[in-house]
Amino acid sequence: MSILKIARMGHPVLRRVADRVEDPLDPEIQRLIADMKDTMKDAGGVGLAAPQVFQSLAIMVYYVPALRKSDDTDDGEIPLSVLINPEIEPIGGDIVDGWEGCLSIPGLQGVVPRWNKIRYRGLNEKGESVEHTAGGFHARVVQHEYDHLIGVMYPERMEDMSLLGFNEELRENPPETNFRQSATTDAESHDEET
Repeated sequence: MSILKIARMGHPVLRRVADRVEDPLDPEIQRLIADMKDTMKDAGGVGLAAPQVFQSLAIMVYYVPALRKSDDTDDGEIPLSVLINPEIEPIGGDIVDGWEGCLSIPGLQGVVPRWNKIRYRGLNEKGESVEHTAGGFHARVVQHEYDHLIGVMYPERMEDMSLLGFNEELRENPPETNFRQSATTDAESHDEET
């Protein structure tokens, strides 16, 4: 497998809507998925979308580490997963704020509002239909990666740009702010980037 170069914010591939994948079992798609997994692990991320590796295709890989899960029954540890041609829909009206980083915006993080609970569906890497309900961090990761597939970067979702900063500065000088958060969502800063 290969470690792929990651596109950085400003590159046109990150601003367009990704193309649907017609055949998930195509050997080129399978190779891309394997390379995306390796690239995400190598970069220390929890999610990666195909546009981030210069491929405008509707594919994401992600996982939820045990330390990020919450008490929400829809927010548990998730093994490394693949979602192709995803669709998402919010469940309820609960919006929560949380820190996000991005492999395409290295060294920075910001506070982003997201739906606390979503339903998502698509295909897995075997071409099988999957549908899940996700809450908390699990929902945040899927929404972040889905945004890459529709040409949106997390700063575009931010409501307060004063809550965007370099990781080291934010660790040493955490901003004082009131977060919208559910009882089950951890809105603390983290080092993983999606």
